[in-house]
Amino acid sequence: MVPSAVPVPSLLGARAAADPGHEALAVAGSGRLTLRDWDERSDATARALLDRGVRRGDRVALAFGARDWIMYAVCWMAVLKAGAVAVPLSDRQAEPELRSMIEHCGATLTVHGSGPPPVPGALPAGELTGPAEPPPVELDPLDLAQILYTSGTTGTPKGVAATHANLTSPPVHPRRRPFAHSRHLVHAFPIGTNAGQVMLLHALTAAPTVVTLPLFTPARFAALVEERAAGTVFVVPAMAVELLNARVHERHDLSSVLLLGSAAAALPPPVAARLAAAFPSATVVNYYTSTEAAPAQTIMVFDPDRPGALGRAAGGSSLKIATADGEPVAPGETGEVWMRAAAHPRAYYGERGDTFRDGWVRMGDLGRLDADGYLYLVDRESDVIKSGAFKVSTLQVEAALHEHPAVAEASVFGVPHPVMGMAVAAAVVPREPLALRQVRAFLGERLAAHELPTRLLCLDALPRNAAGKVVKRELRRLAEERPRE
Repeated sequence: MVPSAVPVPSLLGARAAADPGHEALAVAGSGRLTLRDWDERSDATARALLDRGVRRGDRVALAFGARDWIMYAVCWMAVLKAGAVAVPLSDRQAEPELRSMIEHCGATLTVHGSGPPPVPGALPAGELTGPAEPPPVELDPLDLAQILYTSGTTGTPKGVAATHANLTSPPVHPRRRPFAHSRHLVHAFPIGTNAGQVMLLHALTAAPTVVTLPLFTPARFAALVEERAAGTVFVVPAMAVELLNARVHERHDLSSVLLLGSAAAALPPPVAARLAAAFPSATVVNYYTSTEAAPAQTIMVFDPDRPGALGRAAGGSSLKIATADGEPVAPGETGEVWMRAAAHPRAYYGERGDTFRDGWVRMGDLGRLDADGYLYLVDRESDVIKSGAFKVSTLQVEAALHEHPAVAEASVFGVPHPVMGMAVAAAVVPREPLALRQVRAFLGERLAAHELPTRLLCLDALPRNAAGKVVKRELRRLAEERPRE
């Protein structure tokens, strides 16, 4: 058994014994959680769960909002200590979506944070009180620990199951904890997302205190970074764009930031370049993974000579470009991106499919590897626009749109065309009035004719899900409803 194969609560117990006063987690304006508090409070909550009939292997849904990160962290750890399976959910999701996920995983109990119950019958976390004594449950590292639902941008969300061993891999040496250059790590990822869960595990294993805030706005986020003199900051690309558009770097001292990480989606090269300029002390790093593939990932320090690269496999991960059957393609050729964790892969809960194969995970992206092994994405497989005899990469068109000085945000998608089958459409958040002819003229110097948008939607904001990802099916609906220019 690999060294990483330990139950999650064992990590908390060992670190709380060694450094009980370490501040693991803090929520701006709401409170803090030391390792000792986390261990003792989760013991008491685990006892309460057992008293309510929760048994080994039961699924317990946890529907919380960002204001309740501390309460959520306690409940998540308590579910694991009770031998049950945590199902993290965001209370920002609509009730029908929550009900669907709760029913799909067969949760025996739903626990929620402050505020009204997000679904009927949900139990307030404050009612889970018991003696602060370790629960009498023996945990196996190969026990199921968590079911995390995908964002559902391309279809119905799927539950991704992870064992304790998966969540604690790769192992972290106590003397070499991640982000040791920082006293504080600031993020604003929502509960119920893979990025959010990674931050929760960082609170358990990394050197700095993990700090978040109840509601993300560019001004509040920048003020928190300045106040805490954060050495490490994590964002999703949508947040990065908002920070840049708000020009927060001109009003706040962000010189403490030495590492600026972007996760959850590929960072457009023009946005990465603007981040590097706005945060001159920071190394801008792109992390590429998925809910299904974690902890497998690629890591790429932004390199102007390789602006579109997503890096090479890191942390014992493996990466290949292959066919739909998993057969490797020739170097430099475009194919499907596959990744594999070093050990203990994840799986869909209650479903079978072709995403997982012999430890490898189909990422749903098309990409290629250069001669040095750096990954370049061509597009999401489901987003590629097949227009006549051409295949158009939405990522390439989006990157070109982000270079336009009047474009604050952009997303590209396909719309039906009577002759070509599909045509390119673009949705933008403009900084000033913008017309399709202006966009086509600008892009005509950067893209081929078949890549130029034939439709342009100017929106106040792009539709996004709880994870911050653009919901392209909503853009298609808007395009159908709006008259052509």
